[in-house]
Amino acid sequence: MAAVTVVAHRGDPYRARENTLASFSSAVAAGADAVELDVRLAADGVPVVVHDATLKRLWGHPAPVASLTSREIAALTAGRVPELSAALAATAAVRTLIDLPERSPALARAAVAAVAEAGAGERVYWCGDPAALRAVRAADPGAEIALTWKRTGRPRPSLLAELRPAWLNYRFGLITSAVVERAGAEGYRVAAWTVDSPRAMRRLIGLGVAAITTNRPAALRALLERGARA
Repeated sequence: MAAVTVVAHRGDPYRARENTLASFSSAVAAGADAVELDVRLAADGVPVVVHDATLKRLWGHPAPVASLTSREIAALTAGRVPELSAALAATAAVRTLIDLPERSPALARAAVAAVAEAGAGERVYWCGDPAALRAVRAADPGAEIALTWKRTGRPRPSLLAELRPAWLNYRFGLITSAVVERAGAEGYRVAAWTVDSPRAMRRLIGLGVAAITTNRPAALRALLERGARA
């Protein structure tokens, strides 16, 4: 069986609240090869780790992340929404997939700068909004990019030429054997997101995907180890 990268989606959210340092530590302990996390820009220009545009769903505060300073976010969440620099330290043992969910070149530039300052460039790779990924490519010509793709049609050749991704990061239901074969022939690795059922995991492994993003990293790791022993 070819190696499959276990990517922990926002950490280990069934065991600790998503996108927190506790969740990242749990994912590493569960055997993840990489931790995926989401980054947004606070009002003071500091990249912070949170998926949603507001703090409402997880933290009960409806204020937009972009309207709050990093210090205010820390106060409202008892310090549990980390800055990107702290998240990179917590995931130092594995790779880190940074998801940029909004069309913001400023966010991309700030995140690239934070990665460089942390000395984490060799283990970080990027996914998210194509406009943000364009800014990543401009700020770091050597960045490793996983082009997030949510459509049935294949990515435009012009977009592929512009971003030069190493990965095609598909919503898992879009992946077929033809998708994997074509991507491999063109020199891309295929990643799937977000996959929690063992049945779907087994299907994707059988198709030859190179990475699976999951909310259950321990379950995927156990499945892979059983397969390796079979």
